[in-house]
Amino acid sequence: MNQKMLSFLFILILLSSIAVPMFLGILQAANAQSSDSSSDPNSSLMFHSDLSHSGTSASSAPQTNVTSWIYMVGGNVTGSPAVANGVLYVGSYDHDVYAFNAKTGTKIWNFTTGNVVGSSPAIAGSTVYFGSWDDNVYALNAVNGAKIWSFATGAPVFSSPAVVGGVVYVGSQDDNLYALNASTGQPIWTLTTGGQVWSSPAIANGIVYIGSYDNNIYALNATTGDKIWSYNKAW
Repeated sequence: MNQKMLSFLFILILLSSIAVPMFLGILQAANAQSSDSSSDPNSSLMFHSDLSHSGTSASSAPQTNVTSWIYMVGGNVTGSPAVANGVLYVGSYDHDVYAFNAKTGTKIWNFTTGNVVGSSPAIAGSTVYFGSWDDNVYALNAVNGAKIWSFATGAPVFSSPAVVGGVVYVGSQDDNLYALNASTGQPIWTLTTGGQVWSSPAIANGIVYIGSYDNNIYALNATTGDKIWSYNKAW
């Protein structure tokens, strides 16, 4: 084998030793970036776990009935906690939303609204969404609790948001169901029903399902808010 061929082989081996680890590193980073807590069996991102409100979890069940931790807040807790990336988020009638270390119960942050928080938080990416009886829907930074935006409805918000495709769907006691831009809080569309909307939206196959105090159940196009059907059973 001549000197030129040896030199070529040496350069080829050298380039391979650099390029292969670099490629694997890029691939690993891309996989890590594309993965989110929605695929984590230990996550429960919104009311009843998911968009269809299945109420199920793939997480392992506790092996004992030992209480791991208790944290006393300043009011009733009627909303369901959401858990993502090892952090538990929950609202209280003391007007606050809390973030706790899910394993230890150590408080990470709390955010104070103007009234009761009975809404169950929803987590999408690094943002926490919820409603308050101060009439607002809030979006907070999930890491530090800083407010990103708030949207004022016309009445208290007990409904728990559902978030999908960059849109927040949530009801209000002002009789409306709102679709809000998840990044800015700007309304995309609004459906006005004949009564208060305490119900929490469920979403499946591009359809939003919601109930109202007007005795109707509604099915709406998630993109446009157009009514597909409604059902009312007379008393």
